[in-house]
Amino acid sequence: PAVLNVNIAGDREDFVEILVDPSKLETYNLHLEEVMALIARNNRLIPAGTLDVGTGRIPVKVPGLYEEVDTILSTPIKVDQDRVIRVSDVASVRQSFKDPEGYARLRGKSAVVLEVQKRVGENVIETIEAVKAIVSEEAAHWPNGVEVGFFQDQSDQIRDMLKDLQNNLISAVLLVMIVIFGALGFRSAALVGVAIPGSFLMGLVVLNLIGFTINIVVLFSLILAVGMLVDGAIVVVEFADRKMAEGAPRHRAYLLASQRMALPIIASTLTTLAAFMPLLFWPGIVGEFMKFLPITLIATLTASLLMALIFVPTLGGIFGKVGSGDPSVLGSLAAAEGGDLESLKGFTGWYVRTLHRWLMRPWRVVGCIILALVLVYTAKIFFGKGVEFFPNVEPEVGYLNMRIQGNFSIQEMDNQLYEIEKRILDMPELKTIYASSGISMGQGDIPEDTHGRILFEFSDWRYRRKAEAIMQEMRDRLADIPGVIIEIEGEKGGPPVGKPVQIEVTSRFPDLLEPAVERIRAKFDSMEGLKDIEDTRPDDAIEWRLDVDRVEASRYGADVASVGDVISFVTNGVKVGEYRPDFTDDEVDIRIRYPLDYRNLSELELLRIPTAYGLVPLSNFVTFTPAPKVGTIHRTNGRRALAVKAGVKEGYLADDKVQELRTWLAKEADLDPNIRVEFRGEDEEQQKAQAFLMEAFFVALSIMAIILVSQFNSFYHAFLILTAVVFSTVGVFLGLLITGQAFSIVMNGIGVVALAGIVVNNNIVLIDTYAHLRHHGLDAMDAILRTGAQRLRPVLLTTVTTILGLIPMVLGLNLDFIDREITLGAPSTQWWKQLSTSIVFGLAFATVLTLVLTPSLLVIGDRKSYKKKH
Repeated sequence: PAVLNVNIAGDREDFVEILVDPSKLETYNLHLEEVMALIARNNRLIPAGTLDVGTGRIPVKVPGLYEEVDTILSTPIKVDQDRVIRVSDVASVRQSFKDPEGYARLRGKSAVVLEVQKRVGENVIETIEAVKAIVSEEAAHWPNGVEVGFFQDQSDQIRDMLKDLQNNLISAVLLVMIVIFGALGFRSAALVGVAIPGSFLMGLVVLNLIGFTINIVVLFSLILAVGMLVDGAIVVVEFADRKMAEGAPRHRAYLLASQRMALPIIASTLTTLAAFMPLLFWPGIVGEFMKFLPITLIATLTASLLMALIFVPTLGGIFGKVGSGDPSVLGSLAAAEGGDLESLKGFTGWYVRTLHRWLMRPWRVVGCIILALVLVYTAKIFFGKGVEFFPNVEPEVGYLNMRIQGNFSIQEMDNQLYEIEKRILDMPELKTIYASSGISMGQGDIPEDTHGRILFEFSDWRYRRKAEAIMQEMRDRLADIPGVIIEIEGEKGGPPVGKPVQIEVTSRFPDLLEPAVERIRAKFDSMEGLKDIEDTRPDDAIEWRLDVDRVEASRYGADVASVGDVISFVTNGVKVGEYRPDFTDDEVDIRIRYPLDYRNLSELELLRIPTAYGLVPLSNFVTFTPAPKVGTIHRTNGRRALAVKAGVKEGYLADDKVQELRTWLAKEADLDPNIRVEFRGEDEEQQKAQAFLMEAFFVALSIMAIILVSQFNSFYHAFLILTAVVFSTVGVFLGLLITGQAFSIVMNGIGVVALAGIVVNNNIVLIDTYAHLRHHGLDAMDAILRTGAQRLRPVLLTTVTTILGLIPMVLGLNLDFIDREITLGAPSTQWWKQLSTSIVFGLAFATVLTLVLTPSLLVIGDRKSYKKKH
């Protein structure tokens, strides 16, 4: 049940072929239709009813089905005086194979290939293992010369990717725990650390209940969550440490911590969830692919809230102890809590003193931040690497499409493909080379004139060149092959969207389409950076049209149907029945047609059709005319449509080429007003994803605003927190500039939305502490400075834990704890590098905003409030 479909390539179906000799039919004055009818009537099983014999009812049958070829040969078709004319007198009968529709080879050897597709939602690894077990069991009964192999085995690729992500997950947990141990001490860090496995366990239980299995998106979501899961626990433990440093018993300290920090932790968790909630409603292919990320994060972060407010305080009340026994640390904790800011030492003391100087001129701080925003955005415009849809991941698999235009036989197509195949067989970095040829391989995003395809698997990425270098060598080797168009491309990451640059041309006036497409195609050809250009205009192939003069045909008693039947005897033959031979369980077709010598165009014109007036030549009322072959006709919203498509060369971005084409279409194209031009493929999906993510971002901000106003009962405080969200995008673009990455609409877009939920957490805790101190009578400056002293450690800890959890992804670093290997640039890390970069740099910049800009805006707001009152 896990297998949806199995496509068989290189196989030829059995059938019984009756080859009727037209000259012998004339000798015996027989018509082919008579032979067909007699064979069909003699190949029947007739249930002749039942017979009541008095003692019971007996069914009566007339078994007449063919069981052997000899039975067909001996079938009588005419009695001439005392002689019985049989099928064997006018025809030969043989067991054969249907005309090939294509060939398949594996590394140059003929092969029969089973292409297995699984059902949606089924486990890939389990399905593949089950298929291998069945094949291995059957292979034990095959002859020794038959070799069995497996290729494009996704289970190996998935295992490697899952292994890399699992190692990254372990690395993230270890890095986070090391920081927490260093900052809070062993016992407090152990309490915080409990939140990670506890949240993971509860989150995975939820995923299992809704029917999700572990995949690469779920695993990355867990890596992303590692640093956030401990945020609430850190805040609770750090607050309890302060209370125990003042002398409170541990059970009292943790009770106060869970009570005092409950609202800010709930608010921060809800705002984080608010950022991911809109992503649940992402429509289309991309939404189906990415839906696991918000669901996993919502499940695990909700679990972390329970861990922070219930489990960690409960365990802390039993095992808790002041995290660090260092007198200077305890003194700093007590000084920050008691307001003795002058005695603060170390980094905390430096920060409070520096913050005090900055707050004397808060508008300067705001101006500097705004200047940084302008400079970064300006630099992004002039020095940025552009925009892309999905990240460019090192492929494991590549495809070669052989396009041929014109009328070629199957054998000619396959010979051409074999010539291509021979030139790349000796490339050691290609692990598997699977070639298949056929009449109509152009399906989906594959060009219609594709008549040969080679699928190749690269060897392990750690021991070979980059895939693009290997594919370029293939292009160089095949550059001088005449008469074919060769396209070579690696497998793209993300959902299938076809070639990156696609323009669809539609009109209600079909005659206008081809000139418009020709003009657009010429523009494509003149553009630098495009490759594998194609359009969907009909190719140069021809077809023979037999135009029947109905009036003339009626004089002979013929019609279009009878002409078609006769023509079929020359082409593929006519099915007259079925029979079940001994060597197979399936029924085999019986087809009747003319011998090979009669199956050509010259004989077609000499055919004679049986009529009431005898055999009449087709040429009496049929005209044979060669005409352009009619291809597939495409329509969009009822309008005829053609398309021009192209790939993008290494070093160029599809978005740049699309923008260049938009400018040309708007200013220079000069197309007929009845022509409508739209961009399809990657650009279409990119625009949809961009529109959705913009909506998701503003919906998330709106939900956050409602939560924050409810929490603080202040529009200004809510505004301060959301300002940090907007300003955090500066860090995202700064990170892309530093790392030299393009802006991925999907990955960086998700990163910006996710960042919105993450950066508010520290601001919530900071402003909550400030509001609490103001409520107890402190003036604004003292409250801000004391807030900075008290919140600096948890703010830095929560930031560093989130960043460290994603640092291996940003660096492309993979530490293999099982095989004890360190690798850099694994495909699994390339997938998530842009998203991780967005969050790491955005959060780092937002933390600076939290520690500098937020206090400055609080001072400005207090001064304005004071002026209003006085």
